[in-house]
Amino acid sequence: MENDAGTKTTHGRTILAGLAGGVAMNVVMLLTFRLLGFGWDGGGILLESPVQSSKLIAVWTEIEPIPLVVDTPTPIIAGIVLFGIIHAYVFRSIASAWPAGLLERGVRFSLIVFLMAFLFWEFFTPFNMFGEPLQLLLLELVFWACIAFADGFCIAALMQDNRS
Repeated sequence: MENDAGTKTTHGRTILAGLAGGVAMNVVMLLTFRLLGFGWDGGGILLESPVQSSKLIAVWTEIEPIPLVVDTPTPIIAGIVLFGIIHAYVFRSIASAWPAGLLERGVRFSLIVFLMAFLFWEFFTPFNMFGEPLQLLLLELVFWACIAFADGFCIAALMQDNRS
């Protein structure tokens, strides 16, 4: 795959960008959902809010098996890194159609990740299946936007050709 400068983008560079994107997603997810949303001790705003859906709370805290991300997070952390690599390959295949530049490509790719993955997830699962109230759903969308931007900008930054 050629970049804007006409040089080849290697698989190694793509995988490195994807690893960075996956790590960034995990770190921002830890800071948003785990620290603020669920709290280190289960006392975060998403579980403690008086308007939260009892069904959502039960899924996260009572109904066995408890979600892997809570009970055994290692496969989820690894899976998110794998998604980062997949995202880097998607970025690699479409970024040449966009204007050059970190901001231009980082924002575009972050929006694609957010709109196609995270917005759909929030609509289909917390809203549809768990009856989560709109104000908490909007907070989660802010968290997901932060996660998508961390992923998109890491990938765009590492996939940029600094010579162009």
